[in-house]
Amino acid sequence: MASALQAAYDARLATGEIRPDSAQAAGLAALLRLEADLSAAPPQGRLTALFRKPEPQRGVYLWGPVGRGKSMLMDLFVTSTGPAARRTHFHVFMGEIHRLIGAWRSSDAAERKAKFGQHVPAFGSTFGRSWGGDDPIAPVADVVAEASRLLCFDEFQVTDIADAMILGRLFEALFARGVTLVATSNRAPDDLYRDGLNRQLFLPFIDLLKARLEVAAVAGGHDYRLDRLRAAGTWFSPADPDNRRSFQALWRDLLGAEDEDGATLEVLGRAIHLPHAAGGLVRASFASLCSVALGPNDYLALAARFHTVFLEDLPRLTAGRREEARRLVILIDALYEARTRLIVLAEGPPADLYPAGDGAFEFERTASRLEEMRSADWLSEAG
Repeated sequence: MASALQAAYDARLATGEIRPDSAQAAGLAALLRLEADLSAAPPQGRLTALFRKPEPQRGVYLWGPVGRGKSMLMDLFVTSTGPAARRTHFHVFMGEIHRLIGAWRSSDAAERKAKFGQHVPAFGSTFGRSWGGDDPIAPVADVVAEASRLLCFDEFQVTDIADAMILGRLFEALFARGVTLVATSNRAPDDLYRDGLNRQLFLPFIDLLKARLEVAAVAGGHDYRLDRLRAAGTWFSPADPDNRRSFQALWRDLLGAEDEDGATLEVLGRAIHLPHAAGGLVRASFASLCSVALGPNDYLALAARFHTVFLEDLPRLTAGRREEARRLVILIDALYEARTRLIVLAEGPPADLYPAGDGAFEFERTASRLEEMRSADWLSEAG
């Protein structure tokens, strides 16, 4: 049977939309293998499940630096596979999981029956731990598996301890229900949740991933996203209509076919909603980040979550806006230390943004960092 994925990849090569890249070969081969395995597998349905335990296929984990084509390969796979695949960003998925867990815990028996089809899960065990009774993992896994048996995650990363502590049990339950997983990540499996709190409790999940998924590196030297940033530039000023159109066009270009799903950061019990976000990309206004009561922990969370930040409508600040200038300093420090790629729509160049007022002398260091962050060397090393 001809491969729809190979045909889609070859079509992009033929039109010049992509170019031959040996670094993508391992990732493409792994996805082609999974495509064939899925085609050969017997169909799964409610009736089949009554007589045979659903079995997942060996999934695929694509990892490598930003801009190497991992998401493009997965998008081609999802399109070629059709409606059976569910593609989403990992953080969006985990947000849904936490909401389902919350719904289970806050619902009475009737509400659980209506939403989950059960009110007390059967007893069982995952990772050597027994569960049942009021444990939400089994009913949540049932809901996820019922919706799709092929999950495709972009931007797989684990920074939150709440995620880290449930992933092993959740995914063992999903695999037991016949769910197949495809994921892209900037990190190799062994580097997930590195230096995280209680990481030793997370290590069995890494072993599970490596056992259940084929790990393929897409780590060539060519960064396609960097090409677009170099061509377009990353500092747009003044904020006139032409530069605004160029800024927005670059955002749409990097976004590609992805939807702006938005993101919510949980910081010290507070929720920070970012409506213009997709995977590791976020677009936010200066007012939404610096004219509100955000602080270092918020900006550190932002820098940890996104590899590329579009900051729009950055004004020239007067002495009366010293608090906003102070927050901008803290924001840029966080992005700088995280090696984040920054694209800015501003009223003027960095040195003109806060020329006078309390902290203006200290702001010179921020202006210097902004100049560095728009350089070719920074773009090559960041992300």
